[in-house]
Amino acid sequence: MTVLTINGKQHQIDLPEDTPILWTLRDQLGMTGTKFGCGMALCGACTVHLDGEPIRSCVTPISAAVNKKITTIEAVEQDHIGKAVQDAWMALGVPQCGYCQSGQIMSATALLKKVPKPDDKQIMDAMSGNICRCGTYTRIHAAIKQASTTLAGSAGKAPAPAAKAKGEVK
Repeated sequence: MTVLTINGKQHQIDLPEDTPILWTLRDQLGMTGTKFGCGMALCGACTVHLDGEPIRSCVTPISAAVNKKITTIEAVEQDHIGKAVQDAWMALGVPQCGYCQSGQIMSATALLKKVPKPDDKQIMDAMSGNICRCGTYTRIHAAIKQASTTLAGSAGKAPAPAAKAKGEVK
């Protein structure tokens, strides 16, 4: 039995230790916001945070997450940075088909946690592992800039309480 901490809650998982986190989330726990794209860590659709770092859950075994914290798209808005990213995504109409967007949002949130005011190169570098078949890269880039500006404007203010996680980004 493996115990994983996902979105602040402990889950007992009865799967082989080499099971990818992605399939544990989707098939075992019903958290379908994290998407399967390629199965080879090349597209970024499966991005989640492991102790705050973006990882590709399609190739990361559950054994790598023991005694660590996994955050998925279902809970990213509970963090003020994740909430700002999601708000910017919606304000700028970033999603087209939406399939890649959970991974995009998770990567963007991780970037803004490390680099609150990223320049264009830092954004491109951080997002380079995320593929969008619809080509919404310009809107993604603009949303990251907008979230950064929003967060800079709220610096020093207490973050508003986040709404309860709603699940999938549509």
